[in-house]
Amino acid sequence: MKYMLIIYGNQELWDSIPAEEFQEHVAEVDAFNRRYAKTGELLGAYGNADASAAKVVRVRDGVPMVTDGPYLETKEYLASWYLLDVESEKRALEIAADMPFAALREIEVWPIPHEAEGNAL
Repeated sequence: MKYMLIIYGNQELWDSIPAEEFQEHVAEVDAFNRRYAKTGELLGAYGNADASAAKVVRVRDGVPMVTDGPYLETKEYLASWYLLDVESEKRALEIAADMPFAALREIEVWPIPHEAEGNAL
């Protein structure tokens, strides 16, 4: 079963962590990623850019429009996400608890019950 782990954050939060400490966290996350990639349980780990770098695409009357955004109503946004393929929800929760940033932020664990045909992983 596949699960998505989600971390929310914002640039203000990341900037509040001293540079040396932040690099230590990055090294811990890199080790976490390598450990679970080796077991085959981590399919991918992705860190998003700040929300100010995002764009929004809308198609109206067949015409695509691209704008800056998103303009979020909240200070936090999707900062990182991980894709797991594990034997059970229990295992997904164990891996989420082992994530280094779980000590700083909450980690959401979302089951992925459907996968589009043609996904070749």
